Amino acid sequence: MTDLASLRLPAYPRSAAYDPMWMIEGCMGPNPLWLLEDLLADLPLRTGDRVLDLGCGQGLTSVFLAREYGVQVFACDLWVKPTDNLRRFTEAGVDDRVFPIHAEAHDLKFAKGYFDAAISVDAYQYFGTDDLYLPYLAPFVRKGGYIGVAVPGVRTEVVTPPPWLERYWEHDFAVFHTAEWWRTHWSRPGQVTVLSAREAPNAVENWRAWSLACAEHGKTEFVRRMSTETVEMLDADAGRTFAFPLVVART
Repeated sequence: MTDLASLRLPAYPRSAAYDPMWMIEGCMGPNPLWLLEDLLADLPLRTGDRVLDLGCGQGLTSVFLAREYGVQVFACDLWVKPTDNLRRFTEAGVDDRVFPIHAEAHDLKFAKGYFDAAISVDAYQYFGTDDLYLPYLAPFVRKGGYIGVAVPGVRTEVVTPPPWLERYWEHDFAVFHTAEWWRTHWSRPGQVTVLSAREAPNAVENWRAWSLACAEHGKTEFVRRMSTETVEMLDADAGRTFAFPLVVART
């Protein structure tokens, strides 16, 4: 059985202050706080900034942003009910700084230039591979603001799944790309200046450790099953395919 204390990774000192079971209860994929902490090494935030958390899931990243950086967060998600997220934000003591919103990524009801930053962790891949999406999103961020995403991806572009991953490969994996693919993708529209595009360090190893903990301690059968399948897939891959690109741009 995984010792939950092992999820307090020295590489992520801010995330290590959070209860591992609280993180597991919000599990919807890879650990979002670790990815966010990596991403924010390249994306400066100031106290009081307005931040769009796009695809916030169950709001772990939104709580983290408000507590750790003193920003106002507009926590947008399509799949999770805002009333459920409000309860979590209230329990976390950040409901005065984090605003839960039900929103589809292509139908954002905000003023242009409203945000100082737009951030998305383990969500942008579902809509952001569209050539037209960045030109849609960027105007919501003020001139000189930032857009940053952390997404699951691959080390080299995949045309057909490698034999060892055929049984695990899903149609959704078509949106997995390399950090350099994202750099090119964001550079093409001329809407932003790409500041960095790199792989999160040790992200796949961390993904496996996190998934193993969720498989053992997850609160629902779905989370336990999903996490177990992820561990099996990562073991079959043995570090050959997957990566987590981190991309940051200035508007």
